[in-house]
Amino acid sequence: MRALFVGGPVDNSELDIDGRTPPMHYPPSTGSGQSRYRLHQVGRKGDEIVYAVYGAPDSAGDDVIATAHERDYARRFDAEPERVAH
Repeated sequence: MRALFVGGPVDNSELDIDGRTPPMHYPPSTGSGQSRYRLHQVGRKGDEIVYAVYGAPDSAGDDVIATAHERDYARRFDAEPERVAH
């Protein structure tokens, strides 16, 4: 699955992550108490999650979703976007 980042120093970056379910925060564990990116949206293709959108710690959820929509991740991955409840 592909992790996509909105806001912060890694804005518009992406990387592959393992597993069938994305972690709620990325990186999953820093051990330093440092703020992490939070999961805001996943893209589903059938039963499979093909992408996960993470927002910077200081990013508003609606802004992250709007940016994901503008970047058209759902079309790019041919998937249905699904907002993640916190």
